[in-house]
Amino acid sequence: MPDIPEIDWTPPAPRKGLLGAWDRFVGPGTTRAEEWLQLAGGLGLAAVLGVLLYTQRETLNWSGLQAAVVVFLAVDLIGGVITNATSAAKRWYHRAGQEGVRAHLPFIAVHGIHLLVIAALFRQMDWAFFVILYGYLLMATVAILVAPLYLQRALSLALFCGGFLLATYVFRPTPGLEWFVPFLYLKLLVSHLLKEAPFAPKSG
Repeated sequence: MPDIPEIDWTPPAPRKGLLGAWDRFVGPGTTRAEEWLQLAGGLGLAAVLGVLLYTQRETLNWSGLQAAVVVFLAVDLIGGVITNATSAAKRWYHRAGQEGVRAHLPFIAVHGIHLLVIAALFRQMDWAFFVILYGYLLMATVAILVAPLYLQRALSLALFCGGFLLATYVFRPTPGLEWFVPFLYLKLLVSHLLKEAPFAPKSG
């Protein structure tokens, strides 16, 4: 008989004060291993991306504001992909009463700011880029959330692939930010939206 890991859908109560605010962001009850993976993995990958972009600095010729925006987006998206996939986050963001379009669409919708900033600062006010890619994100979110649970994982991956093709071949990729839309869609459509079993570490 296979060794089935424990599954616990009940999140602990968030701590008080600033730690409680952190708990509500990443999910209360985060294990030490999850915390290290989020911080070391997120910052490490963002640093690797930073080095790669630094080698292209003369070609990209970004202003200080543009560089600061890129740093923020890299940390937010890479860290978000990892954090939203942890068991602590799954337990928190998909807890009882936190289900359906009404619960998840606001979190997704606020990320339209990311697309707006890219369109304004890096694509010379490319409003078609913003409107179409943001519209696709919202449409895909609703489609995933109204689908039967057993189809949501496959559908989210299909829609992620569709978004990747849309951002890569319908629009000219943004120099230095070719990773941006794929990471954004991966964070939101796959890592955040999927309700997956929050496996718990074995006791003892």
